[in-house]
Amino acid sequence: MQVSMVVNGEKVTREIEGRLLLVHFLRDHLWLTGTHWGCDTSNCGTCVVWLDGEPVKSCTVLAAMAGGHEVRTVEGLEQNGELDPAQRGFVECHGLQCGFCTPGMDGRREGPKLCRGQPEPPALTTGAHSPVPWTSN
Repeated sequence: MQVSMVVNGEKVTREIEGRLLLVHFLRDHLWLTGTHWGCDTSNCGTCVVWLDGEPVKSCTVLAAMAGGHEVRTVEGLEQNGELDPAQRGFVECHGLQCGFCTPGMDGRREGPKLCRGQPEPPALTTGAHSPVPWTSN
């Protein structure tokens, strides 16, 4: 089947299998490898992307379901060559560790639009619903 969507502001159309997950579409068909596939159970959140401005776990969404919608990945966060506020916070506060889950952490926020003009980004969440406050060390 054919699927078309807007990814990071660019319209893309590809021939796919109907059962292809969005995470694999992004990584294997568009080579956007910032979206990671981690736990195989939809618990870790490393695969979070924005679908029409809402964070979703791309390992739970079929690529076909994203057809006709707008997808934003961690690669699409920067604007005019500048990191977005949450990305900058990770760098400035050394919040990267190994970096595998960092793209998902950026994606777990409610969206970059909420950080504009705020002194601190909103609280992050991990796992099912555990609050993780934004800290600056």
